[in-house]
Amino acid sequence: MEEMRKEKGQVLYLVIPCYNEQEVLPETSKRLLEKLESLIERGMISRDSRILFVNDGSKDRTWEMIKELHRENPVYQGVKLSRNRGHQNALLGGLMTAKEYADMVISLDADLQDDIDVIDQFVEKYYEGCEIVYGVRSARDTDTFFKKFTAEGFYKLINLMGGEVVFNHADYRLMSRRALEEMENYQEVNLFLRGIVPMIGFQTGVVTYERHERFAGESKYPLKKMLALAVDGITSLSIKPIRFIVFLGMFIFLCSIAMLAYSLIQHFLGNTSIGWTSLIVSIWAIGGLQLLAIGVIGEYIGKIYLETKRRPRFIIEKVLR
Repeated sequence: MEEMRKEKGQVLYLVIPCYNEQEVLPETSKRLLEKLESLIERGMISRDSRILFVNDGSKDRTWEMIKELHRENPVYQGVKLSRNRGHQNALLGGLMTAKEYADMVISLDADLQDDIDVIDQFVEKYYEGCEIVYGVRSARDTDTFFKKFTAEGFYKLINLMGGEVVFNHADYRLMSRRALEEMENYQEVNLFLRGIVPMIGFQTGVVTYERHERFAGESKYPLKKMLALAVDGITSLSIKPIRFIVFLGMFIFLCSIAMLAYSLIQHFLGNTSIGWTSLIVSIWAIGGLQLLAIGVIGEYIGKIYLETKRRPRFIIEKVLR
């Protein structure tokens, strides 16, 4: 592999998951083509390199536009999933399709927020021997305070709970064919690629970039989806939440012993009083913690249920090649 990389001009595929992206697709396809042609002219990648759009069950004209782009220029290729399967599954479907034809694959979003000018640095890192190259945001100056606080808290929380993720890295990354072949061995249905990719190992690199404002359309990751992604990431990568419940239960038990000792002391000192407030607070606290514990355990049981069914993570209806 390292000997092969001494000669530049290997096949690069750009994989872009799309869900209702008709507003941005014309500009995105234009800019990506310009970047691809620039890399080809400089001899950094092969002329067999392609741009692969993955239609994740879009309800607008996204798939029709992908077909039009493919008819106009075969450099544009498309994968149509049978229905909406979510960003992570759509991305995986595109990566597994591109793996069969590419030496290296770069995944990025369709909204032009990922800086495509650093694709050159991704490719250079690949030729230096990196199997995986992470795109990491250098700053979050364009985000609101709330977005910045919740996003950075998202990464810190997952790392705290035992998930190994690269801070401020989303899904803008380069993976070699070798890395993709190894990732294919991870068969879990509950996908969280940001946590799975670091598990692969191999030599990795980092490219920093500034994320732009969305070119057009609406964000596909509002707070609700970010929270759902955080829960999926934590429960898919770690059992620390269950261990936390165990330690919390032990702590509450010790507190109850301490309260029992305090009550006995107060009784013998003749300082007994009706503790209605403390009683109600205790009941609500214990009840809330029990429901929380049941919810966390239920989340894991639900994931086990889905994993045991071994349902397909995505179904490809059509491929434009």
